[in-house]
Amino acid sequence: MPTAIPLATFPDGTKVPALGIGTWKMGENAAKATDEIRTLRAGIDLGMTLIDTAEMYASGGSERIVGKAISGRREEVFLVSKVLPSNASFDGTIRACERSLDRMGTDRIDLYLLHWTGHHPLADTIAAFEKLKVEGKIGAWGVSNFDVDEMEAMTGIENAANCAANQVLYNLGDRGIEFDLLPWMEKRKMPLMAYCPLGEGRLLGDPVLNRIATDLDATAAQVALAFLLSRENVIAIPKTSSPARITENCAAADLVLPEEVRAELNRAFSPPDGKTPLSIV
Repeated sequence: MPTAIPLATFPDGTKVPALGIGTWKMGENAAKATDEIRTLRAGIDLGMTLIDTAEMYASGGSERIVGKAISGRREEVFLVSKVLPSNASFDGTIRACERSLDRMGTDRIDLYLLHWTGHHPLADTIAAFEKLKVEGKIGAWGVSNFDVDEMEAMTGIENAANCAANQVLYNLGDRGIEFDLLPWMEKRKMPLMAYCPLGEGRLLGDPVLNRIATDLDATAAQVALAFLLSRENVIAIPKTSSPARITENCAAADLVLPEEVRAELNRAFSPPDGKTPLSIV
């Protein structure tokens, strides 16, 4: 177990582990449910107590897996879920949240996100988020897959200043957000949640990354995660259904990347030199 997983801080002062657990594609296969639940519980044991899910994942199946994993341990976990844009009208957001709460067997979602922009007015979604906060059904709200222009446009909406986070695709192989979105969020001390931090597994086979990992007596996954953990207020949420892999991921918190290694990573995985479209999976 690592000495300490780095912490990220939300605007209201809430601190969470900067290394959490993603659950995309969990709950899709009943034969894998036992391993998925066991893996989530192992992650909680290791201190990876931020768990990210969504009503979209396996049409609620992921939330059910999360609910079983956190049963009896709810107070140990910082729970994140998301509402689908198609459900994100004022009334639809409230109903979607209540369904998610029921699937997870809890009375509170710590951070509730709009999964991406849709056709419902964002002002209505935010108003619903604020009502859910007042009712104690969510602790905070945020967005997902919002680029800088969308974040800027949101600032004119009532209560938009209460946006606590933005979750986007970010990893060594896809660093476009470092040009503008990440600095925008850093300036506002808003955490960025990085989904697909291992590039949906593609980074694990990269020869340069594996050579660097071997030199550091680490794995490619650990180097890729350590790169993200070195960024202030970036929360990485790798997904795995393997207890052994969750232990491997957690050990990334102990890995310090020397300056020469960071320089080599920058040569192999170049940071952006201009604006690029936001990557979405």
